[in-house]
Amino acid sequence: MDAAFTEEQDEIRRTLRALLRKRCGPEQVRAAVGTPAGYDEALWRQLAGQLGLPGLALPAAYGGAGCGPTELALACEETGRAVLPAPLIGTAVLAAPLILAQGGERQRTALLPPLAAGELTATLVVPGGRLATALALTGPNDGDWAGGGRAGGIQARLSPEPEALPPTGGGRRAGDTWRLYGEATQVLDGHTADVLVVAAHTGGFARSRTLLFAVRAKGPDGAAAPGLLRTRQTAMDETRPRARVELRDVAAELLGEDASGGDAAAEGAAGALAATGATAAACLAAEAVGAAEEALSRTVDHVKERTQFGRPIGAFQAVQHRLADLYVAVQAARSAAYYAAWAAGGGRPEPGAGALALAQALETLRAVSAEAVQLHGGIGFTWEHAAHLYFKRAACDELLLGPVHRLRARAAEQAGLFAGEGADGAVAGGAARPVARAAVRA
Repeated sequence: MDAAFTEEQDEIRRTLRALLRKRCGPEQVRAAVGTPAGYDEALWRQLAGQLGLPGLALPAAYGGAGCGPTELALACEETGRAVLPAPLIGTAVLAAPLILAQGGERQRTALLPPLAAGELTATLVVPGGRLATALALTGPNDGDWAGGGRAGGIQARLSPEPEALPPTGGGRRAGDTWRLYGEATQVLDGHTADVLVVAAHTGGFARSRTLLFAVRAKGPDGAAAPGLLRTRQTAMDETRPRARVELRDVAAELLGEDASGGDAAAEGAAGALAATGATAAACLAAEAVGAAEEALSRTVDHVKERTQFGRPIGAFQAVQHRLADLYVAVQAARSAAYYAAWAAGGGRPEPGAGALALAQALETLRAVSAEAVQLHGGIGFTWEHAAHLYFKRAACDELLLGPVHRLRARAAEQAGLFAGEGADGAVAGGAARPVARAAVRA
């Protein structure tokens, strides 16, 4: 493993950091989240047009830059540093990789180039707020998390058309269309995304499976798709807007034109979600590291300037020790995030690396943001202070992607630490399982 970044990777980081310092200060962030879209659309077009940010990890054949998870993670570290409100995670980290992995050639050609160019945005719709489960970060994603049985979650069914041709070899008549119905909450950028990649349950009890579908949120005339209702939700972290998405018999297209909807398609969907989860965990970990480093940097600058008892409070040894501990934690989380991105890019398959890096980064951001509020004193407790942008991001990201102890437990299971379990869940030695779990949670 070569830990040194290439000249191109360093240039991506430098260019993005310089642009965001000019266009994405705390006051500009607050102004952007107050808009109906929840982000600065002009800045997003600039990031897409000049830097190719949404297509950074997409192949050049589909309008992307042809880079990989490492470059995308470096970009996310810089957007996290600025707490950038933008549809980057939903578009480039979640939806586009799934379309690339599961979509047919016609679907890729139609969707990926405009996503890479920033002309369209996209997101992943998972019912029940179970994003971490769908991405296999807190447990296996081979169950009925999308909506087991005949009700609940999001259901998909084939709707026969009167003009449909006779059934094909897969048992589906040419001309039949997929219809989705159900509801999902806490969907990232769900109120503005142009393309929804929806994880839906189909097959009833006997052939229960989860498949991935593409839904165009707007028609050619710009009107909302029939049956689709989207409502922006109130969130503590306004820099990561979320929405409730209701699907009332909405027309959808199964990702993978040649998929019959059988077991192979379901296994492919689960595998694609898990692979996307590994990259997403690395990118989100890097984003949290960027936010933590910026919060720490702002705090260090503050303790150098604020005086108490005739000297800067940063001169007190107790304050120095607290900041030193935070610095070590940030550097450790950065190393874990970089390693997870390298592993996700094919450096070395490492089960659980993404979940473990994400757990460490979220925990670090939580600790740094809390100390930032404390060390800024009375001003740090006001909502208007920049420290709260990072504090809210830490709290809400763990609710969305964690909790941390489940991320660690999943990483431990994938690493085989609990391989000695019996059928009843017991481990040889009796106390081994509780001790192992306590170690994971510590």
